[in-house]
Amino acid sequence: MHLVDGTYELFRQYFARPSHENPNGLEVGAARAVVRNLFTMLEEGATHVGVATDHVIESFRNELYLPYKTGEGIEPDIKSQFEPLELAIDASGFALFAMMEFEADDALAAAAEVAAGDPSVDRVLICTPDKDLAQSVRAGRILQLDRRNNKLFDVAEVIEKFGVPPESIPDWLALTGDSADGFPGLKGWGAKSAAALLAQYGTIENIPLHHGQWEVTVRSAARLAETLRENLELALLFKTLATLDTSAPTIVDVEELRWSGPTDALPEAAALLDAPDLVGRANRLAQRR
Repeated sequence: MHLVDGTYELFRQYFARPSHENPNGLEVGAARAVVRNLFTMLEEGATHVGVATDHVIESFRNELYLPYKTGEGIEPDIKSQFEPLELAIDASGFALFAMMEFEADDALAAAAEVAAGDPSVDRVLICTPDKDLAQSVRAGRILQLDRRNNKLFDVAEVIEKFGVPPESIPDWLALTGDSADGFPGLKGWGAKSAAALLAQYGTIENIPLHHGQWEVTVRSAARLAETLRENLELALLFKTLATLDTSAPTIVDVEELRWSGPTDALPEAAALLDAPDLVGRANRLAQRR
């Protein structure tokens, strides 16, 4: 099972590819590249593919924390490509999770849980380098794939990178902050100090509030403990923001992810992206299925 972060891919392709306008003057270069890459995945052997997007950047988390990320400041030429991208993904026959109340990350986590629960599934690959998704990794079952660097993350790789296992990633993010999502973490808490405490205690709730009780040694322990005591409620709010919501609506059955061919809408979607090659590629792939 391949679950693709369509929002991340759109941003990545926008900054990696030259601009391209369709005959009507609409910028489509990044969207076109994303869809072409999805067909490349099929050509390389993928059979079940789902793509998550969140063209409405705001989510339920904005109601919990006002400074949480918004769509403010996004390049207009990126924002305008979400709609044609989603149209083309759907027309191409891929399962599309276009989130509004939730985020794309929530959809990926939710679909991964459903797929991992099916005994017929060998493994689930979540295709994104986003550190939020590290919390979804399950030993040998759900792996994170950084396609750009061709690197797989199982539990051991998550621990190597962050210093904590997948289940502690929301706590780690809460303490260290996530600038991409718009919450700062706790002042003075860095990656190493957070990892050391969470490796020992697992969760923020289990960390003793007085440094004299800590069973690990970290720099500036007294100051860090004081900060945690004074900002515990805020830290737990950040943990809530960092925890992916697997109730996001995605799939009920893994067969919903099986690619069986494009829809009749693909020629029109391909024309919108100024990518007529998509039709031929889709038809050739469908004939092999």
